[in-house]
Amino acid sequence: MRIFKNFLKGLLAIIVLCIGLLYVFDSEYIFKGVRVVYMTGHNTAYLDDYTHFDNRPIKTGTKSIPWAIHKKYNTTQATDRLNEINDKLGTVAYMIIKNDSIWYEKYAEGYGTESKTNSFSMAKSMVTAMLGKAIMDGYIKSLDQPLGDFFPEFSEGLAAKTTVGDLSSMSSGLNWEESYKSPFSITAKAYYDTNIREVLLGLEVVEEPGQEFKYLSGNTQLLGMVIEKATGKPLSEYLSESFWKPMGMEQEAIWQLDSEDSGMEKAYCCVASNARDFARFGVLFKNKGVFAGKQLLPVEFTELATKKRFEKDDMYGYGFWLSDHLDKEIFAMRGILGQYVICIPKDDVIIVRLGHNRGDFVPGESFTEDFFIFIEEGYKMLENAS
Repeated sequence: MRIFKNFLKGLLAIIVLCIGLLYVFDSEYIFKGVRVVYMTGHNTAYLDDYTHFDNRPIKTGTKSIPWAIHKKYNTTQATDRLNEINDKLGTVAYMIIKNDSIWYEKYAEGYGTESKTNSFSMAKSMVTAMLGKAIMDGYIKSLDQPLGDFFPEFSEGLAAKTTVGDLSSMSSGLNWEESYKSPFSITAKAYYDTNIREVLLGLEVVEEPGQEFKYLSGNTQLLGMVIEKATGKPLSEYLSESFWKPMGMEQEAIWQLDSEDSGMEKAYCCVASNARDFARFGVLFKNKGVFAGKQLLPVEFTELATKKRFEKDDMYGYGFWLSDHLDKEIFAMRGILGQYVICIPKDDVIIVRLGHNRGDFVPGESFTEDFFIFIEEGYKMLENAS
């Protein structure tokens, strides 16, 4: 009995020591990560984790703009290969939009047209849209405006060369570690910490900015902070007035915060909305900034955002991923669990997929295998209907 009591005392001492060390090294956010992820039966972020965070509403307007429904809506069945990948990776929503009309849509696991799911990094494309709108509104001068104009912490050395365009195009040179597995990485800290602004302002620019693509979520978070400071409005409010209301979104969305009240939106991720409303951003950029007859973004900005910035880094523009699959010019919004709004302007096709998992990366490609399958099988369905 004495040995057992000593064991318990020793174990308790170790636990207390570990807890103390987490606080000493400013890593107490890990407690929240354990509670939100592991204690809910998961091992990483998941579709519905927004329920465990503080959120701010993205309000709709007084009048929604309903989707046009294609005359061949849901008249074609999904291919066997599409059904197989959807079952394997836990797809909860798959849509094909043709000529700005919903041609096909299918939901699973009780999800439907109004179901909210986490956008994850598809939000990066929305933040780039907000940057374009802030430039259009005169809050930000141009893509070339220095980051240091908004935050003096980035006014010296290499940081003084960093522009808001560098943040959007993932070429800032920040010392951010894009790690999703380590609980001690800054990526995990930004997801679970209660003061994301403080976390980001502690970063440094350690590489020459504006030279090459390097995917860092910290870029978009800083860009969100720039937009917030430039407009004097929370990101949720600016997103609402700039896009949610004028695009006639049918459902109010929410954006995860680092903390309640004066908290900051996680700009690099985490807008919770539905497939139909996410798809409207694809329509907006496919139609060069026009939605429902209104020019919401400059034509030049949408064209720039959906083209490669760097010759050797042809997989990314400003806030959008790029592909030439099937010899087509494709741009896409993308989230870590295989959230996609895939736009093929030449054929006037948009494919949306939301789900629990994505496949493995294809060697030599910047996309996972499922991305290509969703496109290929979507086109087979369209061909079968013709």
